[in-house]
Amino acid sequence: MTKPIEVRNPRTGKYDYVIIPPPAKLLAQQCSRLRRAQKSWQQLGLEARIEALQQWKQAILSGRDKLTEALVADTGRLSISVLEIDSFLSSLDRWCGLAPKLLQDFEKDTAIPFIELQQTAVPYSLVGVISPWNFPLLLSTIDTIPALLAGCAVIVKPSEIAPRFVTPLLATLNTVPKLRDILTFVEGAGETGAALIDNVDLVCFTGSVATGRKVAEAAARQFIPAFLELGGKDPAIILESADIELATSAILWGSVVNTGQSCLSIERIYVAESIFDKFYHQLVTKAYRLRLAHPKIEDGEIGPIIAERQAAIIKDHLQDAVSKKAVIHCGGEVEQLSGGWWCRPTVLTSVNHSMKVMTEETFGPIMPVMAFSRVEEAIALANDTIYGLSAAVFGSEAEALKVAQQIDAGAISINDAALTALMHEGEKNAFKFSGMGGSRMGPAALTRFMRKKAFLVKTNTVSDPWWFNSQ
Repeated sequence: MTKPIEVRNPRTGKYDYVIIPPPAKLLAQQCSRLRRAQKSWQQLGLEARIEALQQWKQAILSGRDKLTEALVADTGRLSISVLEIDSFLSSLDRWCGLAPKLLQDFEKDTAIPFIELQQTAVPYSLVGVISPWNFPLLLSTIDTIPALLAGCAVIVKPSEIAPRFVTPLLATLNTVPKLRDILTFVEGAGETGAALIDNVDLVCFTGSVATGRKVAEAAARQFIPAFLELGGKDPAIILESADIELATSAILWGSVVNTGQSCLSIERIYVAESIFDKFYHQLVTKAYRLRLAHPKIEDGEIGPIIAERQAAIIKDHLQDAVSKKAVIHCGGEVEQLSGGWWCRPTVLTSVNHSMKVMTEETFGPIMPVMAFSRVEEAIALANDTIYGLSAAVFGSEAEALKVAQQIDAGAISINDAALTALMHEGEKNAFKFSGMGGSRMGPAALTRFMRKKAFLVKTNTVSDPWWFNSQ
């Protein structure tokens, strides 16, 4: 018998929700049921799959209030929860529009005149998705939607820290018979995720490097593909030619949106010496304007720290920085208010790479700002990390692009920050320990769920092999 898991409310600190993980045998049975149903889903054809997903979209629109309420309870923030649902619905439409172009078979001639290539692809039968707590709905469906359109069945295990959204989402799913047979969500912690990997044909994981390693190792033992999007310590480089007004506003948004609880957050900022003082003074001025969403959720822009263990990490990073002579200009404290953990936007200077706040993932609204004297120094500092998810460069377009080409990261925003949270067209791969596997952006985000097959068709009537007479 599996033990129930109590779930903490990030605004009140109370454990007010319980989930019950499925026993390993029941999870295996669910996976077998999904795999059996997948053949019918694949045979429906793409047009019918698109129709089913659009029916789901209408059901979500009808049940939107309950879904919003659950996401707010999961995360303690309102505006980002609304945006999360909007982004999910937009993703449904986007992939339904793109899939017909991306899933076409084709024929072509080959280098041998009488051999024709017929290229097709078949979906993986059952995809497992293990998703994190910072964007519970969006990151549990970012891989799910393209996998479904490809013809896969999908089983999703969201984080046990933010699982409340699953119940209203399943209620919408159950109104679409064709979809509920090949998609389900299971609740549980790490043990459930590990059991899931043992029962699927491909796994997508979003989360920490430490857990990502375990997922990769488990997938390797099963000899199945693993697509991992892991941590980040995203740098921003502010060149002397940068528009400081633009840069400070973009950096602030990229650092504190969702209280900095995003792998795409800007977590370290390198500024040319000549503009350093002006830059950080403007950043501090703008950071002071942001308010906590407390005591009422509508009161401000900065929500609570969702995971209690993350509050301890943020506090540790700040204490470590201060002990090594960093200067805090605003924020700088992890506060407990009404039972929840909070941190105001924090700007630090006098920082260096001996500090955790410059080298380890903080996952909070923390903006350490460091000066550089030469562009080569800024590039070296940006690359001095085990991570390589994304980055930002501000300056004249030509200079910024030249710098961006030298940064070891998969997606680099030019004169803006964290654009990969908004733009989905560009394919990107993580560098270093920030992930592995095919891109979850661009066309590859869908085609990676297909195994390619090539039919090599001999078109002439000669009975002997083509090479026989050449001997």
